[in-house]
Amino acid sequence: MNRTSCILFGFLLFITALLGGTAGYMLIEKWSFMDALYMTVITLATVGYGEVRRLSPSGRIFTMLLILTGVGFVFYVASSTIRFVVEGRVREILGRRKLEKEIQAQKNHYIICGYGRVGSNICDILASRSMKTVVIERAPERISKLNERNLLYIAGEATDEENLLNAGVERARGLVAVLKTDTDNVYVTLSARQLNPELFIIARAGEKKSENKLLAAGADKVISPYRIGAQRIAQTIIRPTVTDFLELAVMDKSRNIQMEELPVHSSSGLVGVALQDSGIRKDYNLIIVAIRRAGGEMLFNPSARTKLQAGDTVIAIGEKQNLEGIEKVLNPLD
Repeated sequence: MNRTSCILFGFLLFITALLGGTAGYMLIEKWSFMDALYMTVITLATVGYGEVRRLSPSGRIFTMLLILTGVGFVFYVASSTIRFVVEGRVREILGRRKLEKEIQAQKNHYIICGYGRVGSNICDILASRSMKTVVIERAPERISKLNERNLLYIAGEATDEENLLNAGVERARGLVAVLKTDTDNVYVTLSARQLNPELFIIARAGEKKSENKLLAAGADKVISPYRIGAQRIAQTIIRPTVTDFLELAVMDKSRNIQMEELPVHSSSGLVGVALQDSGIRKDYNLIIVAIRRAGGEMLFNPSARTKLQAGDTVIAIGEKQNLEGIEKVLNPLD
């Protein structure tokens, strides 16, 4: 029986004792309902106000039984209520400590500042890829959703440096600033960059004039959802087939054919090997769309003689299991 059921059961017993005592005095002493109820209440409460009327021997015996039974019920209800409050508080404290320990153990995770419509979708997508996240959110109703989804979070303002530190900004791989206002996103970006100069920061810009401010504050990428949405709608009109293909390859993870980016680690056996000799096409049946060099240079549709280098990022299209297979070859230490 859970804690709530125990309390409800205790109150049910108390009401039963109250009604039973009232009925007993009415039957034994022939009292009115009000006198019987009053006598039952002062007896169960043990306040010692004295008898309403003189009791018969049978009435005294009934009163003693009522006291013994009623006091037990009262103590049961009181103890259940106290236990409900104390256990709830203890469980809350222990749960919070457990949450803090899990957050402190995170490394190479992503900090999501804001759990609104954009932030919650980001968390869902990253969770589907088994990527670790810690959310910073202040709104109680959104914190309830974070608890329901068992996501790690810090309750408070993302603009508070202490909350960024508690979220592990010094150990994080990246930070996403998707707060309500551009001003808050600029402040979070500036604070995060000072706390971790190597952090990869993505910030949302609601207005075009905020993009340069976010870049100046230290953001690596600035995303404008309104502009992206407009571009996607326009591209759907201009190039519907291309848009459908990209949506299926990039966005729809339920399909077997996907587009992925695969980092090339220095320990990979394919470093220094030309694409035509790598077996990527022959053994894994993948199409190499592009290769991004460590310095940022993008090679579209690289030739068969292009050699892979440490720090490259290979963009490939193919079946999911083949992509996972080549990923282990290109990045064996991941």
